[in-house]
Amino acid sequence: MGFQDTPEEWQVTETVTPFTGNKTSVRTDGVVMPDGSVHNRDYQVHPGSVAVLALDEEGRVLVLRQYRHPVRQKLWEIPAGLLDVPGENPLHAAQRELYEEAHVKAEDWRVLTDVYTTPGGSDEAVRVFLARDLSEAEGERFEVSEEEADMEQARVPLEELVRSVLAGDLHNNCLVVGVLSLTAALAGDGVDSLRPAEAPWPARPFEA
Repeated sequence: MGFQDTPEEWQVTETVTPFTGNKTSVRTDGVVMPDGSVHNRDYQVHPGSVAVLALDEEGRVLVLRQYRHPVRQKLWEIPAGLLDVPGENPLHAAQRELYEEAHVKAEDWRVLTDVYTTPGGSDEAVRVFLARDLSEAEGERFEVSEEEADMEQARVPLEELVRSVLAGDLHNNCLVVGVLSLTAALAGDGVDSLRPAEAPWPARPFEA
C-alpha cells in the first residue's frame, strides 16, 4: 500500500465553541497528550470544499481571478466552493461550482487529489476534481454577487501555470495542488489511472 495517512483520535477532555459564523466556527478542544498532560487546541470547523481543474482540448486550464480579503490579494484560482449540505455528493457540488462560477459543463470527471488545506488549524478537507470535455453550459448565467461579481476568467496552458507556481507567482492552494498533481499524473500513469469521480472520500463521507 505504500505510505498512507491513518485515522487516530486522541482523548478530548473538554470542547467549547467560542465563535460561530455563517459558514464555519472555531472550536477549542482540551486534548490529552502522550505524556498525559492536557493542552488546548483551537481550530476552524469547516464543512469541506470541492475544486475543479477544468482542462480544455488545447491543454489549457480554466482559472478565475478573485479578491481574497484575508490575504489582501487578487488570486488566480480554479473554480471551487463549499459543500453546502452535510453528506452532499462532492461531484454534484463540483459540477454546480463549475456552472455557477464559469458557466461551463464537463462530460469527463475524475478525482485528481484529496487534501486537508491547513490541518494544524482547520479540519477543512478539499476534493480536487479533473474535468475534461468542456462546453458552455445551457441557459442563463448564474447571477454572482459580492467578491464573485468582480471575477475575471481566463484559460491558461498547464505548463505556464506550473512555471508560475514554481516561480512563486501563484499561491492559491487548490490551484497549486491541482496543476502539480495533474502534471505528475501526465508524467506518470496518465489521467486514466486517476480515481473515478464517485470514489469514496473518508474525510467527507457521502452517498453516491
